[in-house]
Amino acid sequence: MSWELDSPVLLDLLEQQKIPLWSNERKENDPLVFGGGPVLTANPEPLAPFFDVILLGDGEDLLPTFIDLVNKIKPLPRSEKLQALAQVPGIYIPKLYVPEYTPEGALKDIKPIHSNIPTSIAKQTWKGNTLSHSTVITPESAWPEIHMVEVVRSCPELCRFCMASYLTLPFRSSSLEDGLIPAVEKGVTATNRIGLLGASVSQHPQFNELLTWLSQDRFNEIRLSISSVRASTVSSKMTKVLKSRGCKSITIAIESGSERMRKIINKKLCEEEIFAAANYASEGGLKRLKLYGMVGLPTEEDDDVEATAELLLRLKEKTRSLRFSLGVSTFVPKAHTPFQWHGIQPVAQKRLKILAKRLRPKGIELRPESYGWSIIQGLISRSDRRLAPVIAAVRVEQNTLGGWKKAYKATVEGANPYLRNIPTPMGNLPSWEEVIHEQWSTSRILPWTHLEGPIKPEKLIEHHYQALNQNLELN
Repeated sequence: MSWELDSPVLLDLLEQQKIPLWSNERKENDPLVFGGGPVLTANPEPLAPFFDVILLGDGEDLLPTFIDLVNKIKPLPRSEKLQALAQVPGIYIPKLYVPEYTPEGALKDIKPIHSNIPTSIAKQTWKGNTLSHSTVITPESAWPEIHMVEVVRSCPELCRFCMASYLTLPFRSSSLEDGLIPAVEKGVTATNRIGLLGASVSQHPQFNELLTWLSQDRFNEIRLSISSVRASTVSSKMTKVLKSRGCKSITIAIESGSERMRKIINKKLCEEEIFAAANYASEGGLKRLKLYGMVGLPTEEDDDVEATAELLLRLKEKTRSLRFSLGVSTFVPKAHTPFQWHGIQPVAQKRLKILAKRLRPKGIELRPESYGWSIIQGLISRSDRRLAPVIAAVRVEQNTLGGWKKAYKATVEGANPYLRNIPTPMGNLPSWEEVIHEQWSTSRILPWTHLEGPIKPEKLIEHHYQALNQNLELN
């Protein structure tokens, strides 16, 4: 699972296969339901009651280990299978852990039910020199008929809000000779569309060599796509090679046009590098520069949003041959990042409108992410198991913003019929405001406190306060 908003879909899939939705209702002959991916690695708790097994972290080693063990323990009773799986590093068995709450309803602890069950589970990290690539190519996928090749994993920049960086550390790159070249060679036997994938593809240490290799005449018919690149790495060679391979645009993440905000979030990017990237894109013959930004970041003010608009307008004035678009989202707190304690700012909705008012009349395309659905992302990313009945109810009540609020309210009032499916006392559900908008204390017990990410909580707290201190210095 890569996206919080896919949560209700999981239950639809289980129902289609006639598998009981709740793990505690599955019998000996029911299959083991397992899952993984960024959402479940970061904070599996809202979905924990629906899973028998959750795999935390990279799957290259963990998935084969899991499958091999499942095959070996097939004859065992279901309960013994789960206890055996719980001994494997990176395998989390939610049923074997019980949350405890204070009388006021605050999460106090999440403990294993037996002494032989590990008290914490560590995310697994793949340390090999090759990364993943597509095994299925289909016109029905999100990126139709594209063979996706993972160039890098994680990002070395550590922007304070970024789960794609913090949760997947350390930064790793696929070997050019052993990973990338064989993956591309395999892909071109099936399709003429190749996608280079990663949080910061152009920071691969041999990225220029990869571009040179892709410049061979035998790839003249290949259409190349590339995910977000770091602005400071954009070069004349890059844009020319991309243009020659059918690419019409590049995408860079600026997060904010405000230098103050970029310093606070640890976005090591200066304005000169953004303008240089636009210039290289124009010189290389590309038609569009796509930028990613964000509103509602901690400490952000209206002036910072105005700075983003001003930056886009100056870029358009300076580089008239390019079309510009800004994809902008609302900040959503993510587990295992320094900004996990910050809530979503309601003022973000107004700031999306500020950007629309400033940019659209000037011919700059604005692609805002729905503020309302960002609220639901935040609800899922910060909640614990008490959200599971809400997710189940939303599926029935239709997956709409109103449906989420209605289901949450019913659960708070004890009127959600799915509350009966929860086997243990769950405590009072916190208020909608507390989960989504409030800034939490760094001493708060978090729903993912029993899950070990790449960086210890003490270091995340240190990075959190570094950002806040940076704000004080800049002001």
